[in-house]
Amino acid sequence: MALAFAGATLMIGLTGCSFGDAQPSPSPTQTAAPTEAPPAPPEFHPDLSATENLPFFDSVNQSVVAADPNAGGRAFIDALVAAGFDKAAMQVTADRTTIDEAADSVQFSVAFQGECLVGQYGPKSGGYHGAVRPILGTGTCLVGQTRPIDW
Repeated sequence: MALAFAGATLMIGLTGCSFGDAQPSPSPTQTAAPTEAPPAPPEFHPDLSATENLPFFDSVNQSVVAADPNAGGRAFIDALVAAGFDKAAMQVTADRTTIDEAADSVQFSVAFQGECLVGQYGPKSGGYHGAVRPILGTGTCLVGQTRPIDW
């Protein structure tokens, strides 16, 4: 009988408890943790190296992709010029192949501070990629035929 009474007392005591995921309400002394400001977007520093400007180069090109997932070479060149890079130091490959098919990817570059900022984008390249590479012996950045930047 004592065991039955103890079990009933235990059940009565537990009926007011909740085992859910209820969160305790904050006490007046609790404050929310301060939120950090988002990092500042990269900036162009013409006096710094290509490597130090790669984050800016990438951010410009990623903005082009975000605005137009089908962007071609001209869109990247125009955006890089608007961002402050020298158009005369740029190269870009064709958007179409010699048999008039869409190119698998387009490559574009800026000769900058003795190195090359190189970008690649297209359906077969797995998204946008940017890198710093050495300038070629020809004084250019891209191998093979490029198209004139005459606009």
